[in-house]
Amino acid sequence: MKKETKKRDEDSKLFAFLATFLSIVGFIIALIAKKNNKYVMHYAKQSLVIFIIFIISAAIKVIPFIGKVASVIVYVIAFIFWLFSWIYALSGKMKEIPFVSQYSEKINL
Repeated sequence: MKKETKKRDEDSKLFAFLATFLSIVGFIIALIAKKNNKYVMHYAKQSLVIFIIFIISAAIKVIPFIGKVASVIVYVIAFIFWLFSWIYALSGKMKEIPFVSQYSEKINL
């Protein structure tokens, strides 16, 4: 029984990592393959929010003058969140990424 539980935990970590690493594609994979896995969906939702932050970063680039600077700042912040999501997904514990988690928890799937 313990071996089966360990295998399930490793499987969850793998899918959580894929959800974070592959961003929107990983979110879709997690949604299709592991929708009922609370651990995987926790990180998949965070991945979706981080993807949206990257989109916002690209969108604010069109604002004259300040847009390019703000875009770079938002992009760097999103990249840091993305790296944290990888580490947290592989940790085996459901950890919250600051700012990102408050929005990801509102997503109901």
